[in-house]
Amino acid sequence: MKLDIRVVQLTLTEPLRISRSVMAAREAVELAVRHGGLSGYGEVVASVYLQLPTERIRREVQELSLARYPDPETALVELQRGDVPFKELAPGVLAGVESALLDLVGKRAGAPVHQLLGTLRPPIAATARTIGITDPVRAAAEAARLAVAGFRVIKVKAGSPDPAEDLARVAAVRIGAPEAEVLLDPNGAWTVETSLHLIPRFAELGVTAVEQPTAPGNPEWLAEVAAASPLPVIADEDAATEEEAERLAGRVQGVNVKLAKCGGVSAALRICAALHGTGTEVMLGCLTASSLGIAPAVHLVDRARWVDLDGHLLLRHDPWRGIGGTDGVVRAADRAGLGVHPVAPGPHGESAS
Repeated sequence: MKLDIRVVQLTLTEPLRISRSVMAAREAVELAVRHGGLSGYGEVVASVYLQLPTERIRREVQELSLARYPDPETALVELQRGDVPFKELAPGVLAGVESALLDLVGKRAGAPVHQLLGTLRPPIAATARTIGITDPVRAAAEAARLAVAGFRVIKVKAGSPDPAEDLARVAAVRIGAPEAEVLLDPNGAWTVETSLHLIPRFAELGVTAVEQPTAPGNPEWLAEVAAASPLPVIADEDAATEEEAERLAGRVQGVNVKLAKCGGVSAALRICAALHGTGTEVMLGCLTASSLGIAPAVHLVDRARWVDLDGHLLLRHDPWRGIGGTDGVVRAADRAGLGVHPVAPGPHGESAS
């Protein structure tokens, strides 16, 4: 087997502001595993927060030799078992490699990935769409536009220095999209005390769940808030790995499972199994990525209570297609492999290496 890479630039339609940063673009590394005249694809997005720069991705992928395996099925089994050299990869790189192998194995079997994972029919789910930290007028207009397009779930970023700004933004979203379910995400900007003070006020505005209100690094804070909150509390930054998610099982109402953080589809399935019956439900989340990067998670949406797979919808030009989402619904394709396909570069060449 041969493993090729290509670096692409993913540019957002407009910068996304959250409590800790503003992002306008990010690099992604496309992976192509080739064997027997077929190719399987995966994507790894660079992330400062995850300490995963493009050069580290390139180095780990280039050092990974798949030639030792007779076929992608064998490589996939060893990856799922956590054997060397796969267990030495960064979680985001591991997720991208597993994606490419799943895509290739599915194509060789003539089956979509969701069938390889035990789901007969293509999973489909409403996805949240994120509105960043912005002024209320823009937030209301964006919420109204999303509601008209068909979105039934909107996630609002919070964590402004003045909480009144967050409250005004959520109130504006409720005006713009009165029928939508509203999720709130401060990205760890609040203390325990601030969380317990503010969450009831957001509940009065119609927010239905809050994601990672407290600063990451002390999951006890998150559990304390979850025990007293009138809204479900979903762990994100404090539940990046399998071990972290399992430690919070039964202590928070939800865990945001992101393949790039936990290490891919197999790790996500283990987390789902560990949380089952504990009272902690699954959110499937993502980083800003193309449809290729989001696709593996779409094949898992039947296992999640909340779905937040809108990273590809934030892009000015998505170099891949096949999972939908523009109408507020993501759909796993009923085609062999991941079911995604590349499209022509945008007018500014965003998909060029």
